[in-house]
Amino acid sequence: MFTFPILAVRKVVQRGITDAAANGGFRNPYYGTRPGEGEKPGLWLVGDEGVYIMSNGKLAEGARALVVYAEQCHPVGNPDWWDYKRRHFGGDDGIEFIEAGRLIPLFDRHMRATHLTIALTETEIALSLINR
Repeated sequence: MFTFPILAVRKVVQRGITDAAANGGFRNPYYGTRPGEGEKPGLWLVGDEGVYIMSNGKLAEGARALVVYAEQCHPVGNPDWWDYKRRHFGGDDGIEFIEAGRLIPLFDRHMRATHLTIALTETEIALSLINR
């Protein structure tokens, strides 16, 4: 399970929308292997050096996407990040697209929630909200 503050998740989604409007659309998270899939508002859940969410709008030359690390899996300050990533995301690097249409209505229905949790299985991405 990976935990992110809802305010940070909203900022990542909004940044993707802003970048897409300024730079001609959304990036394909699957490096062109699935044309058109994932090229809409949302975010990428990335397993790499840690696990993080990333904005998905096309970027201007030299610009960087907005990245927010999972509380449990930040490589700076968390010596157990690699083991946690392997256990809950897998040993390989990967990207999972999560559509904004799935996230924002969930947040709007549960205004008291403060954090989003994401759990991965072999076949699904489970989203839940918690209040801290």
